[in-house]
Amino acid sequence: MSSKLPRTGRESTELTVIVTDQENESSFVQGNGHVNHALDVSANDVGPNETPSETVHRRRRTTSTSSSSPSPRSSMGSGRRLSGDGVAGAPVILSANQTSVTEIGSDAIGVSLSGHNVDSDEDEEEVTLMYAQHEKVPMKDFSAEVRAVVDVEKFLSQAVLLLDVHKNTLEGVVDLLLTKAFEDESETTINEAKSALFTHDSVHSLARSICNCISLTKRHVAIARLKHPANFGRTSQEVHFVILVLAPTKEKSTKNALETGRTFSTIFADMDFRHKLIEAKTEEDFKKALNAHTAVLSAEQNSSKKKVRSTDVFDELEEETGKRCSFSFASGLRADFWRRIPHYWSDYKDGVIGHKTPQKSISTTFFLYFAILLPSIAFGVLNDKNTNGAIDVKRVIVAQGFGGLFFALFGGQPLIILLTTAPLALFINLIYVIAEDFELNFYAVYACVGIWNSFFLLIYSVFGACKLMKWSTRSTEEIFALFIAIAFCYDAFIDLAHNFDENYVDPLCNCSSPYLQNNNSSALLDYVLNNGTDEDFATCSVLCTRENSLLYLILLFGTVWLGLLLYNFTKSPYLDASKRELLADYALPVAVIIMSFIGSFCFRAVDLEPWPYTDSDLFAIAPFQTLSPAAIGGCAILGFPLSLLFFMDQNISSALVNAPQNKLKKGSAYNLDLLVVAFINFILSIFGLPWIHAALPHSPLHVRALADVEERVDQGHVHTIIVHVRETRLTAIISHIFIALSLFLLPLPLQYIPQAVLYGLFLYVAFTSVDDNQMFDRICLFVTEQAAYPPNHYVRRVPQRKIHTFTILQLIQLTVLCIFGFVPQVYLRMLFPVVIMLFMPTRFKLVPLAIEKKYLEALDKPH
Repeated sequence: MSSKLPRTGRESTELTVIVTDQENESSFVQGNGHVNHALDVSANDVGPNETPSETVHRRRRTTSTSSSSPSPRSSMGSGRRLSGDGVAGAPVILSANQTSVTEIGSDAIGVSLSGHNVDSDEDEEEVTLMYAQHEKVPMKDFSAEVRAVVDVEKFLSQAVLLLDVHKNTLEGVVDLLLTKAFEDESETTINEAKSALFTHDSVHSLARSICNCISLTKRHVAIARLKHPANFGRTSQEVHFVILVLAPTKEKSTKNALETGRTFSTIFADMDFRHKLIEAKTEEDFKKALNAHTAVLSAEQNSSKKKVRSTDVFDELEEETGKRCSFSFASGLRADFWRRIPHYWSDYKDGVIGHKTPQKSISTTFFLYFAILLPSIAFGVLNDKNTNGAIDVKRVIVAQGFGGLFFALFGGQPLIILLTTAPLALFINLIYVIAEDFELNFYAVYACVGIWNSFFLLIYSVFGACKLMKWSTRSTEEIFALFIAIAFCYDAFIDLAHNFDENYVDPLCNCSSPYLQNNNSSALLDYVLNNGTDEDFATCSVLCTRENSLLYLILLFGTVWLGLLLYNFTKSPYLDASKRELLADYALPVAVIIMSFIGSFCFRAVDLEPWPYTDSDLFAIAPFQTLSPAAIGGCAILGFPLSLLFFMDQNISSALVNAPQNKLKKGSAYNLDLLVVAFINFILSIFGLPWIHAALPHSPLHVRALADVEERVDQGHVHTIIVHVRETRLTAIISHIFIALSLFLLPLPLQYIPQAVLYGLFLYVAFTSVDDNQMFDRICLFVTEQAAYPPNHYVRRVPQRKIHTFTILQLIQLTVLCIFGFVPQVYLRMLFPVVIMLFMPTRFKLVPLAIEKKYLEALDKPH
């Protein structure tokens, strides 16, 4: 079942390693630094970007054995052969998994779809169809991938090394290696290992033998140096080394056969080093040479790395101006303005022109409309409870329509979405409690605090304080993003518990009559018919509303379930790709509309309480004259931590939008965006409207909605990457126009949306926001089998204990943030923004005490 390419006129010096990690999958590592995968697939399995090759291999077998030199056939011994060929002058490396076979070859090795044509004469002819796919994998990076050096150290400590082997057949060499590797095991174990590596000359036998290989519990690496160069095939002549790798199937992705094969193939790819190993006299000399070359290779790879140009906007500014950025007056604002103004017209054009752009823009507009309007209503309900109706749903929608539209028109980065958020709701509640405690007018205190906040934001933007955010790493962003997701879940479950307290466990459900206190429906019916009065019946049926809580539960989790089902519909096999993508784009509005219809019409007999609505005066200016100078000074004290909250929220959201993996082309505008937000909140404060700033996770989700994404598979793990993002203002502008027009839908028909659906939306947004959160992924590693670890950059480069240590440190910071964010004592919530700011010095002063810098660079930098 091999595919043997004819040798060329030049001498090949490439190293070939065949390794397998999954059933019916094989691959080989070449000395030129790439790994080619040969997959057992059908024609329908070929991806659009793959280039399968099909080869017909004819081999005539005869009964003559008079050849003077060992042929590839005779070298395998007694009807067995290892499928594939090696490379002249290079080592042969065999690698096998528990349920797969690792093969050798300088060309692609694939599982064949074959048939046999046997003649009646002495000669037999076999026709084998080869079907192979190839994928290049880089050489092992000994300077960054921690497992590379560990693999060598493990081999040196448990070396299975045979020098000057006299065998000249591959099966004979492998017999010696297996006997040495399993010297403490039974003969049965060795025979099972041989059956995993070798196959009879039949493709179908090989397919079956792959499913019945040895059950390994740990990896084995064995190296044999031949006394005389051997010929193992047309492209495996003059072979000096045979390296055998055996690994369990359920092995950590960085420790499987493929990765181990990459390690040793990278080492043995150096021809000069191979020559040194040939000259080694003893095993100790062999090990010393191997250890020394590993150190040299690590140093060479580290020194040859090119310096990656920073994607940080502040570092770009330093490079452009040729000097270190300082807190000079308005320099950041000027740089942001001139960076973004050339793209202003294209911000509109790019929302219309392009492949699939119109449909993407339309679906994103609908997504934003529902994703912004419904949280606005929910936060309006929350603020209405916290302020006793001072800030209600109508005010929130007005603030959202005006502020969002203004930012979409004049903001620097149009993909950022402004919204009133859970931390702002907590701060508004704090201001209301303080105003009540000191008997001050709430609107006056609220407006004064908001104006002081805008003043501090103006100072930050003019003097370029956003440059401080270069010290805010991925770690801080992930912690804050998870906190926002937790805040959404917290609000949803608190409201669910409140609903059950009011309806399901309400003591009014227990009537005074002993017949009505039990759950016997026949006794209840008998009492009402014979002894009960109409008043008794009415009281019990009206006051006991347990069905409200059950319906609330159905609508809450039904919204989450339906939204996530449609959001992930692109991963299902149903319909075609375009229809699956369409359903995924409209997941949120479809879920809200369907569940609202079910709650308001299908269950209209259930008396659901609508969310509160009052028709208040929207544009009354706050009575500043009621505040004394001392009160104004106190408002300044409140305004400063509020400005820190705005500063961190705004810039963390901007950083996640402008993250390198989003592949945005037009640049960022941190200082300009902060200035626009300061002006918007100045206007909102005067009229007592709720504040807004860049929101998580809506801003990254806006980017995702406008993006074209592709799925990539890395060693069986599927992940998505963004290919292209349409950087346009149109989606935000149109959606906020619709939001402003939604004032005419108050109170009906918007009140037909049950409150449970609003909080179901909170859960939907929280769950979808953790998709690309590396901290959440690393939390999941605590309960993930090591064999299922994704082969991403930090798993390759950082020891497992360091990964978990870093995650624990992040969890401690997240816990502290949640304590100050949800603490019942409202005055302690003033420290919440300060805690977020303290995460930056914590990351650079305390965390490095527990984790080395080289590991932090892999864990806490964008990739």
